[in-house]
Amino acid sequence: MPLFLLKRILSTVPVMLIVAVLVFMLLRLTPGDPAAIIAGDAASPENIARIRASFGLDKSLLVQFGIWFGNLLTGNLGESYYFKKTVVELIVQRIEPTLALSLLTILIAVVVAVPLGVLAAWRMGGLLDRALMGFSVLGFSIPVFVLAYILIYLVSLKLDWLPVQGYVRIGEGSFWDFLRHLILPSVTLSVIYIALIARVTRAAVSEVLAEDYIRTARAKGLPESKVLWRHAFANAAVPIVTVIGIGIALLIGGVVVTESVYGIPGLGRLTVDAVLARDFPTIQGVILLFSFVYVLINLLVDLSYVLFDPRIRY
Repeated sequence: MPLFLLKRILSTVPVMLIVAVLVFMLLRLTPGDPAAIIAGDAASPENIARIRASFGLDKSLLVQFGIWFGNLLTGNLGESYYFKKTVVELIVQRIEPTLALSLLTILIAVVVAVPLGVLAAWRMGGLLDRALMGFSVLGFSIPVFVLAYILIYLVSLKLDWLPVQGYVRIGEGSFWDFLRHLILPSVTLSVIYIALIARVTRAAVSEVLAEDYIRTARAKGLPESKVLWRHAFANAAVPIVTVIGIGIALLIGGVVVTESVYGIPGLGRLTVDAVLARDFPTIQGVILLFSFVYVLINLLVDLSYVLFDPRIRY
């Protein structure tokens, strides 16, 4: 296990290096000049050239990459062109809303999807199973932003139960104010993950329920609840944990859209603003952070296999 952990940690280094190079090059090769955007439409060529020089954009790509990568090795992600703050400071300011939204979303998804998937596998072909399959198709089909606007119209505008937009930071108001601004975005974002996790759970548990040791457990007179959760679900945990880990990683894309629709000042909204402003340092910093989180989640999922299935040995 220690050797496997060391190998996996070391394997993240070339992955992050490749991500850094690709992000840097793709941003520089795409159309658009940050200096022209900052200067405005009425700016003179001399003013644009001065701004480019102040940001170091007049240097060659190799020199720009060398400067940026050298700063990156010291933990310096650079300074934002648009927000006039360091990228690290921007990330620290914006990470709380994104973290809160992601945690509540995955909590709702797991708490709802796993029991639904287990019960659907237990009563395969029944009403719950057919309802779950229909919900899964619907959840995969509706885009996040469409569902967001539907829920805003019904829950916020028509019923006036929850606020339309905004975010209350922890400590700035009551816990209920903090929670009520997150419920609607989290429910919106969790629908697709409920569909994904529930379907995988159903498939994994139904496969285990067909095994001989499940029939043996039932023949011994064990309660059905114990057979279902202690034997079937426990032995189907590996694919379920895998898809939960994938779901957490895929939250990155959903967070960007959800935060934009609900006006949440998180990393997703920061990414959109930075892309529109061609703010290279901010985009690079946020993407590197998302990439690191993705790699870290994959590592934790791999390590969890040993806990759920003692037969696995690295």
